[in-house]
Amino acid sequence: MSTRAVSQAVLWCLTIAGMVSPAHALTQEELIAKLEAAGYSQVRDIKSTAEGIAVKATKDGKDVSLVVDSSGQVKERK
Repeated sequence: MSTRAVSQAVLWCLTIAGMVSPAHALTQEELIAKLEAAGYSQVRDIKSTAEGIAVKATKDGKDVSLVVDSSGQVKERK
């Protein structure tokens, strides 16, 4: 196999691995910034759970419980 073919095969494998690997985990600072940009304040009690990252925050003067999943989607818990 030529060097070029090997290089292309390695590049292809890395590309595929990147598509199936878990999303980049947010740092605590990035998570807080994301939530504040979405209108939340007083972000606190940040904990990792099976669902994602559980967070308590305030929005529109009300306390809410949130979960941020591995894709970065923010969902309010009921």
